[in-house]
Amino acid sequence: MKLWLFFTLALLWLEVQNGVCQQVKHMKEAGKNRNRPGGKRVKVRYPKVKEKEAGSKGQSILTQVLDKGRFLRLGESLSLNPGKTLELRCKGTNIGWAYPSYLDTFSDNRLSIMQHERYSQLILTSPSAADTGDYSCWVVLCDGEECAKDGESTSATYIYFTDKDELFVPSAIHFEIIYLHPDKPATVPCRVTNPKINVSLHREVPAEEIAVDGTQISYNPTKGFFIQNPSPEHKGAYYCKANSTTRTTSQISTKYQLLYVEVPSGPPFATIEASSNTVSGGDIFNITCTVLGEPEMNVSFSWRYPGQGQRPVNIYDSWRLINRGLGHTTRISQSVMVVDDVETIDYGKYICSTKNKHGETLVATTVKSHEKEEEHKDYILS
Repeated sequence: MKLWLFFTLALLWLEVQNGVCQQVKHMKEAGKNRNRPGGKRVKVRYPKVKEKEAGSKGQSILTQVLDKGRFLRLGESLSLNPGKTLELRCKGTNIGWAYPSYLDTFSDNRLSIMQHERYSQLILTSPSAADTGDYSCWVVLCDGEECAKDGESTSATYIYFTDKDELFVPSAIHFEIIYLHPDKPATVPCRVTNPKINVSLHREVPAEEIAVDGTQISYNPTKGFFIQNPSPEHKGAYYCKANSTTRTTSQISTKYQLLYVEVPSGPPFATIEASSNTVSGGDIFNITCTVLGEPEMNVSFSWRYPGQGQRPVNIYDSWRLINRGLGHTTRISQSVMVVDDVETIDYGKYICSTKNKHGETLVATTVKSHEKEEEHKDYILS
């Protein structure tokens, strides 16, 4: 009896151990290969990522088409040899592009852009050193007729078209004026066609090389030299010099004239003055509206005056650059209204409205009748 009981317990212990081992074995196999009953391997399927997620943050939607149907996803910069056709593609059903502006300025037929079903294509034939610059694309989102740039789906790359004979990016301007503002950095835009080129900044008078310390003055091959805090001492004539291992001689850039600006950024600083504020019938008078501002800041003028739409007047707009102490440069813009053969309807308030991209300023003056002024004086004296 005892022997039979012992034999039964031993069999039960073996069954328990066998079950535990089978469970561990199945767990290991589940972590390695998923097998169907027939012994065939089952491919593990992962959930698909939505298209928006796949091409969003951290992944460029801009690619270059290479030979034999190969593609290169573009990063911050790319160096290419000139002459070979450039083809870029940007993923999306509605795409906007940006590229060196002069390609639009001169209506260059070497550039073509075509929107396909799933991507947009940019092709530039016979590229040269002058085509060096920023190329970018972005998804355009539309709600009815209103469209906007999708900031999250934007890609950009700076493309260098390296040319051993053109170290600087060619420019149609051989002498460029750069305005130095006391409240913002300035850039001397001597860009190069190869990021490995050594570039230095030089002043003509007195002849000297400008020290680049990386803080007050720094250099970026895609932009040029940055002057962080411009001051009057930085004004003068400058040029850049480039040296390359592919050339035995240095190359000189465009000349740059740096002018210091006296007037800070803001709405127009305007004044108004009449040649005479009291006139008689039949006289001629003029009213001058003057704005002092930044040299490159365009100003527009408009007038409201007595007899508007009923009396003819002549208006002359002009501007010029002037120096105002210590070599500070200011733009003076003027609008002059001339009223001829004065009539009673011409007496009253003259309002000049001045606008720039920062805002609007209104100034006004009044023109009175000389006869009425005299009558008023006689009345007071009596």
